[in-house]
Amino acid sequence: MEDSIRNALADYIPWILAFHIIFVITWMAGMLYLPRLFVYHTQTKAGSESSERFKVMERKLLRGIVNPSMVAVWILGPLLAWLTSAYLDIWLWIKFTLVVVLSGIHGFLVHCWRDFEADRNTRSEHFYRVLNEIPAVLMIFIVILAVVKPFS
Repeated sequence: MEDSIRNALADYIPWILAFHIIFVITWMAGMLYLPRLFVYHTQTKAGSESSERFKVMERKLLRGIVNPSMVAVWILGPLLAWLTSAYLDIWLWIKFTLVVVLSGIHGFLVHCWRDFEADRNTRSEHFYRVLNEIPAVLMIFIVILAVVKPFS
C-alpha cells in the first residue's frame, strides 16, 4: 500500500517541491520581517496610534503569512522526504534539526507578539535586532544542506 501511494505521488514531486520552496520563502520573509517590526514597535509608546498600527501589521503578518507558511512547510517537507527517501540521509536530519530550532524561534516570536498585543513588552530594541539575525543564519545553513547535501 505504501509503495502504491508513493508511486502515485511520484509524478507530483516537482509540484510538491515547488510549493515547499514557495512556502519556505514566505515563512522566511515573515521570520525576518516580524522581529524588524518589533524593533520599530519598541520605539512607540504603548497605546499610541503608531503602536496600534504595528499591532495590526504584526497580527496580519503572523496570522496571514507566517503561521500558514510554516504549517505548509511542515506538511510538504516531510512528504518530500518520504517520497524521495531522503529521510535516510544524514544531511536531512541535520536540516530537520535546524528547522525544529527555527520553528522554536517562530514560537518565541509568537510569544513576543502576544506581549506586544497586551502592551507588556519588556524587551529592548537591541534584543529584537539580535533576534532578527538568528533566522537568517539558520536559513543559510538549511539552504546549504538542502542544495549541497553533504554527508550523503
